[in-house]
Amino acid sequence: MKRERALQVVLVLAGLYYLTWAFITFDILWHASWLQGHQDALPMFTSVNGVLGVFLLLAVKQPARHRSLIAYGAWSSLAHAFTMTIQTAEAWAHGIHRADSPQDIVINGAVGLLLLVVLIGLPAPVSEPRFAEA
Repeated sequence: MKRERALQVVLVLAGLYYLTWAFITFDILWHASWLQGHQDALPMFTSVNGVLGVFLLLAVKQPARHRSLIAYGAWSSLAHAFTMTIQTAEAWAHGIHRADSPQDIVINGAVGLLLLVVLIGLPAPVSEPRFAEA
């Protein structure tokens, strides 16, 4: 019971983290701030993560039934952290400091690792027996 509660807490925290991205999307679009920096992909990216947050929160009740969603959340978070790590290294090599680094790398990497731990801790899906049809 404690393990299941811990899994649910991690899903709620990750879901809320990504749900905040929906508010960021709304702010970006409301103020058209993406136009100023020619950051066309930013609102699209934040909207995808905002939707991920909604579905992670929906998965809290029955995490074992949402293994693929949790796996997507984990691997996409790790891919995001890895991509930002490369961007930060390239920026530093050119004498540029990225404003969102390294805290965003650590946060997204931690979320990805926590979701992987949740995924590993989920019980294996139980399949129903299949009978040969005559």
